[in-house]
Amino acid sequence: MVFLQNTDLRRLRALSEQRGTLRKVSRGGPPSSRYPAPSLSTMACLFLKVLLVGVSFLGCLYTLVDFCSSGETGQKPNFVIILADDMGWGDLGANWAETKDTANLDQMAAQGMRFVDFHAAASTCSPSRASLLTGRLGLRNGVTHNFAVTSVGGLPLNETTLAEVLQQAGYVTGMIGKWHLGHHSSYHPNFRGFDYYFGIPYSHDMGCTDTPGYNHPPCPPCPQGDRASRSPDRNCFSDVAVPLYENLRIVEQPVNLRGLAQRYAEKATQFIRQASTSRRPFLLYVGLAHMHVPLTRTQRSADPRGRAPYAAGLREMDSLVGQIKDEVDHTAKENTFLWFTGDNGPWAQKCELAGSVGPFTGSWQAHQGGSPAKQTTWEGGHRVPAVAYWPGRIPTNVTSTALLSVLDIFPTVVALAGASLPRGRHFDGLDASDVLFGGSQTGHRALFHPNSGAAGEYGALQTVRLERYKAFYVTGGAEACDGSVGPERYHEPPLIFNLEDDVAEAAPLETGSAEYRSVLPAVREALTDVLRDIAEDNVSSADYTQDPSVTPCCDPHRTACRCQTAPRTAVPTSRATRK
Repeated sequence: MVFLQNTDLRRLRALSEQRGTLRKVSRGGPPSSRYPAPSLSTMACLFLKVLLVGVSFLGCLYTLVDFCSSGETGQKPNFVIILADDMGWGDLGANWAETKDTANLDQMAAQGMRFVDFHAAASTCSPSRASLLTGRLGLRNGVTHNFAVTSVGGLPLNETTLAEVLQQAGYVTGMIGKWHLGHHSSYHPNFRGFDYYFGIPYSHDMGCTDTPGYNHPPCPPCPQGDRASRSPDRNCFSDVAVPLYENLRIVEQPVNLRGLAQRYAEKATQFIRQASTSRRPFLLYVGLAHMHVPLTRTQRSADPRGRAPYAAGLREMDSLVGQIKDEVDHTAKENTFLWFTGDNGPWAQKCELAGSVGPFTGSWQAHQGGSPAKQTTWEGGHRVPAVAYWPGRIPTNVTSTALLSVLDIFPTVVALAGASLPRGRHFDGLDASDVLFGGSQTGHRALFHPNSGAAGEYGALQTVRLERYKAFYVTGGAEACDGSVGPERYHEPPLIFNLEDDVAEAAPLETGSAEYRSVLPAVREALTDVLRDIAEDNVSSADYTQDPSVTPCCDPHRTACRCQTAPRTAVPTSRATRK
């Protein structure tokens, strides 16, 4: 990797100017109500970082990045956040005895803290990731559903990411893996607080590859030469290949999925090693491709029958996590907080290629039809595995029953880093330090699970968790393995389940029972309070406009945008000039 040339910088600047300044105010409110606008020095610093992301990822990178740092070198903790994709609660062996494929994660749980009542902030990709990086629900940060390959926008630019907060606190920041918060212009990770990026800008099924792996139904490889593409199924993308980025440059298109896990492991361990050598605190955010389809074809997954491919995928993911943990233990064990969790529950319509929800089967919805997992607000859709590891700080072999969420990562990390939360906005997460270090089992009193595609308006809060109770104002099942979809049904008064007695969400409380009557007013009050708070908050609005010209394309003149060899100084072009 080399410096971007002046011509490339001019093109980058032009791309940014199409969207306004690099940190322009997104739609959703007046500039005065947003995070403070960047100063000229901040803008100069950002353009310098654009230059630096073209530098080879060697030790010298950190010296150069220091031009935009405060110069502080105190013993601030490091953070490694690993987010699995479509991993079920029951896919972690420490959670579910039937799972035998997560030895490294199980060891990490034995050496740290395992959370059994931990929840994604949404039940689908983009909203969950946006909430992790902002500590805010989709109704506040504007991201209520997934971005597309052709999306012009992304996570609104006036939303401040965790990486941006830690950059200001002197951290070097890296992101490896799936982004899915916008890839065009200034929505790219390098413009959202990450000094280094290596990964795929969205899900790895949102395009074709030459090594398509296991999917249900199967998808064809990318077309070769001038041969026309074929899409046997509406869920298969075959026109444009999946790109692999290193910083602002596409280094491979289509990406080779068979070697991707090892490349992620190598880049992650290299980042940790180089950041540790630089003696600067670091944030590394790893968005795994596992366990989202397509699952990689390996020797261990050669038998496509049964769950062999899925079990092999779990083992590959577990090995990747183990390599990252080993590097942390080798280079920065006493001062690094590693947090593993998932973005949402398993994608049930993928049948044997989907994960396990464990005991959270959503039986009431299953009887109505459809899946009660990913895209739904049933427990299987948002209750996810979670493990925290920090030798000497987090007690070993502890199981926490505290009600916690991916939303809590932002405020917890900010507090531990000695940084400050962005001003002028409200947050839905809490600082979980008392749970992590103080033995507390008290987390949230209430959580709100946004609609994520199966029923109701995207992002709307119509499912309320209140202590051990859970209330549904709308229900619906996502597409199941058999193709069925559960009907959308509205409930007034809401269905209320006692999760302490009924983890399968099989039988709602009788509306005439004393228990139901005692809980309902508290549910209504909690929902009213959060909606009022959101109405009074500075909220953002994401740009979901689509334009085929923003599709990542390494070579618009070749079929599927193939790269034979990515030019060393090239900035990715759009497909607007494709013939």
